Amino acid sequence: MFGMRTRIALAEKAVKYEYREEDLSNKSDLLLEMNPVYQKVPVLIHNGKGICESLIQLHYIDEVWNDRAPLLPANTYKRANVRFWADFVDKKIYDLGSKLWKTKGEELEAAKKEFLENMKLLEGELGDKLYFGGSTGKDFGYMICFVTFYSWFYTYEQFGNFSIEASAPS
Repeated sequence: MFGMRTRIALAEKAVKYEYREEDLSNKSDLLLEMNPVYQKVPVLIHNGKGICESLIQLHYIDEVWNDRAPLLPANTYKRANVRFWADFVDKKIYDLGSKLWKTKGEELEAAKKEFLENMKLLEGELGDKLYFGGSTGKDFGYMICFVTFYSWFYTYEQFGNFSIEASAPS
């Protein structure tokens, strides 16, 4: 889901790129060279240099290809707010989602409750806006950070025995 963010951002900016799969059980020399600290994907390689971590890659893509539609709002406060919610998704939604399929019993029930509360919180922040951050244009900007989690929703629901749509329908 994190690598998909980068791919969507590059597509939104109409940047041509080469995509490479990585065998994480047998990491390539290129991955280890481009991300020697975390040794994980995604890694965006631009001009022979590695840019690690998907949120940092989104900032980078937005700044380097700034002649194209921006991913973030122009207003400094709105931009900071969008970055806050992107960080929230990475810290809260990812961690809670992982607990939904890794835990059982009371810990699972607590994770499910907190996950759904956070989904409602995100739903409240979105309100009646078309896109996260209040964009009224055609772009969805940093909604990229959350939309890639959608592919995991079915897994979360199956392991947690609940419906996200029933709890947070927007």
